[in-house]
Amino acid sequence: MNIVILAAGMGKRMRSALPKVLHSLAGKPLLAHVIDTARTLSPTRLVVVVGHGADKVREAVGAPDVQFALQDRQLGTGHAVQQALPLLDPSVPTLVLYGDVPLTRASTLKRLIDAAGAERYGVLTVSVSDPAGYGRIVRDAAGKVKKIVEQKDASEEERRIAEINTGIVITPTRTLETWLASLKNNNAQGEFYLTDVVERAIDAGVEVVTAQPDAEWETLGVNSKIQLAELERIHQRNVAHALLDAGVTLMDPARIDVRGTLECGADVSIDVNCVFEGRVTLADNVTIGPNCVIRDAVIGAGTRVDAYTHIEGGTTGANVVLGPYARLRPGAKLADEAHVGNFVEVKNAVLGHGSKANHLSYIGDSDIGARVNIGAGTITCNYDGANKHRTVIEDDVFVGSDTQLVAPVRVGRGVTIAAGTTVWKDVGVDELVLNEKTQVSKTGYKRPVKKKS
Repeated sequence: MNIVILAAGMGKRMRSALPKVLHSLAGKPLLAHVIDTARTLSPTRLVVVVGHGADKVREAVGAPDVQFALQDRQLGTGHAVQQALPLLDPSVPTLVLYGDVPLTRASTLKRLIDAAGAERYGVLTVSVSDPAGYGRIVRDAAGKVKKIVEQKDASEEERRIAEINTGIVITPTRTLETWLASLKNNNAQGEFYLTDVVERAIDAGVEVVTAQPDAEWETLGVNSKIQLAELERIHQRNVAHALLDAGVTLMDPARIDVRGTLECGADVSIDVNCVFEGRVTLADNVTIGPNCVIRDAVIGAGTRVDAYTHIEGGTTGANVVLGPYARLRPGAKLADEAHVGNFVEVKNAVLGHGSKANHLSYIGDSDIGARVNIGAGTITCNYDGANKHRTVIEDDVFVGSDTQLVAPVRVGRGVTIAAGTTVWKDVGVDELVLNEKTQVSKTGYKRPVKKKS
């Protein structure tokens, strides 16, 4: 089977310089959703017809299994499919999809494919309460499809038909070239409609069959930012319902955004306004507080992520406590029972078993052992203006508040670092390290008083 995806339109109603099919739904372009669904059907050839913003579209979704056909002038859907013909295998049927219809499920497409087989012409239709604006499926007295008529070309009687054309079709490929070549553009839009191929198929004695999706939203397309927002909510609702069915507790299913894949173990709880991006895995008994953003992360069993925590490319072991207002950046790895508290940032660093950094600290490019206490205001000074260097803190170290560790530096096991110390030399095992200071007190000191203007 060939699959052709039409993605050449400009999308004027989007009011954007970005090609319509590259606008994002759930964190990836509309067209990428369609391509991903197409791949599940294992097509012989996968062709995307590009036009407006063709270079941007190629760059965004280009892959070894995707070929591109160029439609220089957007003269209608029939003309668009015509541009793809040289890239198709004529011995197998061709399924036509749309780059701005992102939510059609593979199961629905398989239903249409099975109904059409190798020789029939298949049309995906749907019955709606308000068919205004859509092409109507016109049937004869026996219920067979006679033609598809567009809204602007329909009679009053035809406009009352509730069954509409979704535009998604599957057709024998060998005869498609002849049918497309015979299309006329004597219609209200002055375009060559793919829908007119139905009449060519009927005239040629090819049976026309239909299939319908399980849900109307599978066939909804995007022509405006309003429609894009509506589809985003539909998609997120579907994701939320799937999570609920899998046993995840969502404090409010209407206030979660999954922009990628979210895998959850048993007894996971997610509070409101959380965003999950990329690939995120939450193990058993993980609790996510409100207003968290988690991207490309693996969160270990029993971990508690408190409010407003941001995780990007981090991993945690079991029973870790994060936040509130913590930030894990790429390369952050927290072992079991580690704590990273409010306004602590960890980047490209390892925190060992039971180690804690609870307040106002930056830990970058570091290897921290087990049971280490990082005091408030501690900073690893890992960048010399040109290169990054690592800090190594061995097990059972106590780091006092307001400490600076100037990398490269190693702090031995069991060391105590006094508050306010700058460590720029390696420290041996079980030592106390401090910078000697003199504290001066003056009696009778008077603060300056602001002069009145």
